[in-house]
This record gives sequence, C-alpha cells and structure tokens, in this order.
Amino acid sequence: MLRPKKVGERNAAPQERIGDTTYNSSTSILLPTKTQHPEEKFTCESGRSINGCAEERWLDLPDGRMRYLKAGSGPALILIHGLLGYSFSWRFAMPALARHATVYAIDNLGAGLSTASKGIDYGIRATARRVFQFADAMGIQQFDLLGSSHGGGVAIMAAAMSEQEKSSRVRRLILVAPVNPWSSHGKQLAPFIGGAMGSFIFQHTVAQWRSLDYLWLSRMFGDITKIPPDSLQGYRIPVLENNALDYGSQVVKSWTADMAALETALPKIRDIRTLLMWGTKDRAVAFRSAERLRRNFRDARLVTFEGVGHLPYEEASEEFNSALIDFLYGVSTS
Repeated sequence: MLRPKKVGERNAAPQERIGDTTYNSSTSILLPTKTQHPEEKFTCESGRSINGCAEERWLDLPDGRMRYLKAGSGPALILIHGLLGYSFSWRFAMPALARHATVYAIDNLGAGLSTASKGIDYGIRATARRVFQFADAMGIQQFDLLGSSHGGGVAIMAAAMSEQEKSSRVRRLILVAPVNPWSSHGKQLAPFIGGAMGSFIFQHTVAQWRSLDYLWLSRMFGDITKIPPDSLQGYRIPVLENNALDYGSQVVKSWTADMAALETALPKIRDIRTLLMWGTKDRAVAFRSAERLRRNFRDARLVTFEGVGHLPYEEASEEFNSALIDFLYGVSTS
C-alpha cells in the first residue's frame, strides 16, 4: 500500500515512496538540504490555494523504475521533460496547472531520478511507448500531453501512435519548442555526440566537468538574469545522483532516425488540437521552424515569448502558465 513520505525520510522500497509536499506562499521552489530529493518540494502561487499536493511516486515498468510527481485533480495532463531536464523542470507550472487537472510529471527512464535497465531502447518510439505504459498503469484512458524539446518529439510520436491505433487517447497536444525535422539546430551536433568519437569527447568533458554546467544552462535562456536561483543546483541533482547525462548521450545515438520518424509521424496528427509555445531567442531548437511546424496542424495556436530562450516555463513562467491554462481550460489568469 502506498503511504505518505515525510520530508527527509528514506524508504527501503522505492516503488512505495510518496513525497509529502508542503506548500507556502512563495513562488520560488525551496531546496531543503535534508530532503532525499530536494526538487520534490513545490509551492503555491502567492496568495492562492491548489487542490492537492505534489506527491513523489515510483512505478516499476518493464525497462526500469520510473519516478514521477503527481498533483491536483481533474482531467489527466502528462508532462514530458526535455533532453537534460526532468520533473524539476515543471516546478513553476505544476502548482498553477494542478488547480485544473491531475498533473503527472514523469522522469523518463534513465533521466532525472528514474532508473533504466541496461541496454534499453532510448529511441523516440520506445520512449513514447513507455508514456502509454505509464498511462495504463495509472488507469488513464485519455489525457492531454505536454512535451518540451526532446519531450515534445516524444509527445508527437505518442500522439501519432494513438492516432494510428485509432484509440484517440491523446486529447490535445502542447509542444514547447519541440525537436522537429525543420530545425537546423542539433542536426549535426547530436549525431556527432552519438558517434564513437563524439561520445568519447562528451563523456570526458561535459559529463565530468561540473564547471561547464552553468555554460550549457545559460545557453538555454534568452536573458541569463532570468535564470532562477535554484536551476543550476536542481539540474545537477540527477547528474550527481543518477549519472543522468548518460541518458542524453544515449538518446542522440538515434537522433537522425528519430527525426525521420517524426517527419513520418506528423501528418498523422493533423487533426489534434495543438498549442505550440516558443521563445524567440531559442538556441536549442530553431524558432524559425515553429511556423513550418504549425502548418502541419489544422487547428494549432502558436504562442511566442519575445526575447526568451528554450525554457519559457522557467524564464517567463507567469506568461507561460497563463497561455497554457487559457488554451487547455479557457481560463484567464491575467
């Protein structure tokens, strides 16, 4: 039986662990040093309450053990992080979304604090299939799907698989600067890192030199003064505790094939109502690919964030949450 986990408590059986979360009136995310997983502690938006608390849970899947956070009540919304992200990435979005939905923020197997079996398939189709394994385990028949960056590509693939099977499990899509076949960024770098020489260089530089962490993080922002004070520490946690950079190096091995698979998948999801969200100073996935991607859909809205980089949910969290909630629930938060 699942039971609440108090802050700082360690459990022998990770699959039974639930984080008991406390909300306060600050919009920032606290990182208590005595908590086993510091990023698990969410807060409310100032002066507002939300239904339910964020819980840390674990789920055994065929390819590993998935960690996820759950908050709120209502229609299901599943959040999929980017290549070097994890559920921590949604710390400013979850409290706002949880007033309208049951929100699930997963750590993909091998990423964040989820563990993966040796030799698993990190390809985009296999990762999408695990989203459905997660939904099945939760008893979720239909859900909205939000994916960022590489997670956006996973969301596209999951939606295409749903349409191909005529199951219509994915109701609506929210794609935040998703990887796509029309973005020039990463077309050469990702396959290089996925190759033998590139992987060797990556493993002996970026994967080991923590002094480079701020450099890659700052490239994700249009304005480095907008980097939240907890970001660097928060994103280091899986690197130090779970060797999470290996997840990224494994994902890029199939990058070229995955982009080709996405190009084939996109026509299958033309009829899914979609929200595209993009920062105009994105240096990870080219902003100029946004309009080409929008034209793939019959009913798609493109929301842009002027001067913002690859992580609008961190750099412009209030504007991001407002546009997202308006699209999903028709509620204005302004």
